[in-house]
Amino acid sequence: MPRPREFEPDAVLNQAMLRFWERGYRATSIEDLVKATGVKPGSIYGAFPGGKRTLFVKSLERYSKLVVPQKLGELDSARASVAEIRAYFDGLVRDLLSPEGRQGCLLVNTAIESAAEDDEAAAVVRGHLARLERCMTHALENAVRRGEVRSSLDAAGSAKLLVATCQGLMVVGKANPDEALLRAIVDNAFVALA
Repeated sequence: MPRPREFEPDAVLNQAMLRFWERGYRATSIEDLVKATGVKPGSIYGAFPGGKRTLFVKSLERYSKLVVPQKLGELDSARASVAEIRAYFDGLVRDLLSPEGRQGCLLVNTAIESAAEDDEAAAVVRGHLARLERCMTHALENAVRRGEVRSSLDAAGSAKLLVATCQGLMVVGKANPDEALLRAIVDNAFVALA
């Protein structure tokens, strides 16, 4: 008869997510995960068949469910418009200027580190980007209806550009967290909406 688990899988996932977010997939060893979670390797493999890789993919999914909604804020609401898009970008800049924020977004970090060779991780990243694009498209459609942007604005195309801009902003911010530079990138992205 198997022994009952002596740990909560969600708590392990939270700790693993934080470790992967801080260090990335490749730089996080199973020993790092043992230290972070307090769970022995055999128990990690027992609870997460596939070990480190399974724990990583589940961490990405957890990040998408827990952290992303906080970052999206009101941009994910039915009434979102240009102000909510701007608030999202301003939040990114604020985060990138803080020591904790310098670690960036786990999903963007994953896109850079391993999405090209890991289809499962890439699928989670694509899901996040599609969600962000839907939110921005909807907000821009609201902005066109309300006369906040030019009536000829291609909401879907502009949303794609904004998504690419925010992903690039996070990469630039990790390497060069200069507020003036980050704000200039954001300001220029919004010029295209006028």
